[in-house]
Amino acid sequence: MTPKLFFKTFAIAETITWTLLIIGMILKYTHITEIGVRIGGGIHGFVFICFVIAVLGVGTSQMWSKKRIATGLASAIIPYATIPFERSVERTGALEGGWGLGANGRTPRNWFEKLTSWAIRSPFLAIGVGIIFVIIIFSGLLFLGPPGEWGK
Repeated sequence: MTPKLFFKTFAIAETITWTLLIIGMILKYTHITEIGVRIGGGIHGFVFICFVIAVLGVGTSQMWSKKRIATGLASAIIPYATIPFERSVERTGALEGGWGLGANGRTPRNWFEKLTSWAIRSPFLAIGVGIIFVIIIFSGLLFLGPPGEWGK
């Protein structure tokens, strides 16, 4: 899988899950049902974490600036902003080519680049570890409850 396809997949998924969450919120606040927020919010939260990992991994591998990575991360917070961000990085060529830290790529310079390189070179193992990592984060967030109830 190319960095372009990998990143596009999560950018689109993030947009789709925003739609699920917004529909759920409409149903909740029109007093129809709260189940849409529970389902849509859960799915959106999971994909949000995956998108953050995609931004960090692709951005690190493809040598994006810290500003571009921060903009990518911020795009997940604003509904539907991942699509314009994805189009902008595609338009500038930041998603072109193979993985910068892949088998034929550059030598990793720090621990995060080494981790990213390992994930690119061992994708199935990385996916397994990634799923466990996302489940741990997601479970912690579920334990904390909705953001409005944190610290209460």
